[in-house]
Amino acid sequence: MSAVRKYHAASWDEPIVYELGAPGRRGVVPPASWAPSPSDALFPADLRRAHDADLPELAEYEVRRHFTHLSQQTMGMMGISLFGTCTMKHNPTVNEQITARSEVAAVHPRQDPATYQGLLGIVHGLEEQLRNLSGMDAFSFQPGGGADAAYLHTVVTRAYHASRGELAQRTQIVTTAQAHPCNPATAKAAGFEVITLPVEEDGYPSLEALQAVIGPHTAALMLNNPDDMGIYNPHIKEFIAAVHDVGALAFYDSANFNGVMTRLRARDLGFDACMYMLHKTFGVPKGGNGPSVGAYGCSEELARFLPGPRVVKNGDVYDLIEPVESVGRVREFLGNVQQLVKAYSWILAMGTDGLREASDLSLLANNYMEKQLMALPGVTMSFAGKALPRMEMTRYSLEEYAAETGLSTVDVQNRMTDFGIDAYWLAHEPWIIPEPFTPEAGEMWSKEDLDEWIAVLAHVLEEGRSDPEMVRTAPHNQVVAQIDGSGLDDPDTWAVTWAAYRRKHAAR
Repeated sequence: MSAVRKYHAASWDEPIVYELGAPGRRGVVPPASWAPSPSDALFPADLRRAHDADLPELAEYEVRRHFTHLSQQTMGMMGISLFGTCTMKHNPTVNEQITARSEVAAVHPRQDPATYQGLLGIVHGLEEQLRNLSGMDAFSFQPGGGADAAYLHTVVTRAYHASRGELAQRTQIVTTAQAHPCNPATAKAAGFEVITLPVEEDGYPSLEALQAVIGPHTAALMLNNPDDMGIYNPHIKEFIAAVHDVGALAFYDSANFNGVMTRLRARDLGFDACMYMLHKTFGVPKGGNGPSVGAYGCSEELARFLPGPRVVKNGDVYDLIEPVESVGRVREFLGNVQQLVKAYSWILAMGTDGLREASDLSLLANNYMEKQLMALPGVTMSFAGKALPRMEMTRYSLEEYAAETGLSTVDVQNRMTDFGIDAYWLAHEPWIIPEPFTPEAGEMWSKEDLDEWIAVLAHVLEEGRSDPEMVRTAPHNQVVAQIDGSGLDDPDTWAVTWAAYRRKHAAR
């Protein structure tokens, strides 16, 4: 079989759900006794609807058909998705079955803790696992993602320095040009001035650059290591020591932990706090702004500031406590508990040996891809020629190819989807490396998958030399072609709800 397969996405010309069905159609008709009277005293007058809700009316088979068609038009993980910096990995179906059980799905956070000891035990068990992996003393699972966890750290940083009477002077947080954007963004949102260290010729900031900007005004250092170019800063302990010498905190954004699992621990390196994205590293589904969890871990000294409630174990009983000096909640209760159950299940199924093997396979796959990709004309690597072993991802560039053909990395990305390959990730903006692409194989994908991905890229690059218009106008085998993006920034035309669409486009 050729590594470059023939492919065409399913295309149903599917209407949106509001354009389907007809008045009176129902999937389930509940007993009349379920519906309260419009005059029911349970509903204050100002909360009662004046009109029926504007909802589509469909039979059950119409709903099933509609969403089946939508799913068939979405590649999702059905293609090969080497989505850099997201560690897209298989999410075991058994975990969906576990979290659908009433013992998880039907628990209310305001129940007496004595009535859901098993679930609290799982949350506590997950904390123990992450404490073992990080060396930290305590975790909060409230943050709704990596950026939320980074923000929690900036808030904890404020509380820590305030408790020492130094908040007024600790006005700056230091980060790096290759840190995830959530680090400087959350620091700014918390009221700090952001100092950004440049990435230098060896692929990471220099210790001298850090020492030049830190002092009694420094509140914290926030960075990734390894970064999104797969580069690990070998001087990280010296960085942390320098920050501690001036009384500041060090935060480890462990978004790229997949490549170093069981190989290092944040606390052992000297960090005061770290975060993990359960929806990336620990087998939990990743759905944009949906089921994400940013697990925030910290030292015992910072644990007193964590959001409550926290799960503690007293003898054989699990209970909930509120830290006395808590910074307050960043999300509701214990966070997204269903996702915690999935992460705990995944970690236990993998075991320590499995986590280490996953990390090793990720590094092996990345280095295998690097050798193949660097043989393709027009492909270069960030900081090429430097003696920098890459971890589980490498940042590549199509700058030379773009100069040769006039095609951008986005053009190549779009054309690759015509062969059933999920669009690759580019880089955080602003781009440090011109025309970037950042594949990340992780431990999930087979050698055959990687060979197919590389073969499709090679095919598209060669096609762009002989037929650039085919690549420039892609995709051709997908549900939609290129869209006209000229109105995407116009609030008078874009709409994210059916009601807004009808209101804005009724007269057109």
